[in-house]
Amino acid sequence: MNPRPVSILIAALAVAAAAIHSHAQQPSVNAEIDGIAHVAYRVTNLDAEVAFFKKLGYEEAFSRTQNGKTSQAFIKVNDRQFIEVYPQTNPGQPLGWMHVCYESADLNALHDLYVTRGLDASHVVKAGAGNLIFSLRDPDGRTTEFTQYMPGSMHSDDRGKHLGAARVSDEMLGFDLPVADLGAARTFYKKLGFEVEDAGSGIRMTAPNAPDLHIEVHTARPNERAQMLFLVPDARIAADDLRAQGLGVKRVKGLVFVHDPDGNAFVFLEANPQ
Repeated sequence: MNPRPVSILIAALAVAAAAIHSHAQQPSVNAEIDGIAHVAYRVTNLDAEVAFFKKLGYEEAFSRTQNGKTSQAFIKVNDRQFIEVYPQTNPGQPLGWMHVCYESADLNALHDLYVTRGLDASHVVKAGAGNLIFSLRDPDGRTTEFTQYMPGSMHSDDRGKHLGAARVSDEMLGFDLPVADLGAARTFYKKLGFEVEDAGSGIRMTAPNAPDLHIEVHTARPNERAQMLFLVPDARIAADDLRAQGLGVKRVKGLVFVHDPDGNAFVFLEANPQ
């Protein structure tokens, strides 16, 4: 693993900390992105990954099976945000970050808007969990999904449940993603409706209807991986709690870094570090 230098990440996330408004993600009534619904990872060992998230205080809300085996586990961050975990089923499947899925309250309107902007969006369909969904590819060929939570879906029926009392964070802020072509990424995210600004060696983005959302995109270095970003009220307490769970922890000022069994990085950011 070749993680992004800590000094660069600290400088970038200092802006995120200043911009955080600390309000819950709420659905809009327009064709807009309202925040992150989930991120997905493919992992070597599904049980080990679920156990890792349990040490972060996150519970498995539900799962799906195929041929008698768990094919997808849904780890709950809050009532609107999840982490999806898929097991590697053959050695040729790449591990780590798979995709991000954004929430919208009017998915059909968002889909139609993207089509007018020249994006090759798939049709809106009802997914297996019961929500509406469509997808497209980013310039690196990675899937980007969009969903609308529907009454009676697995996610909607789980509201108020599986909210672990020991969650180290109850809000997923965004991610730091390496890309091959920064210019292509800028064009892509602008078409998605993100507000894009230069941020040193990369670009920084948020969405008009989701001011807490924070995405950093930068030119990839060899073997570099995405890093997930979460909000915590106190980085020192978060670090102590994670160490008590037997996790390897690195704390630098208001940032706390931990890694899952496959080496994927999860970063916990204190909103107002002293």
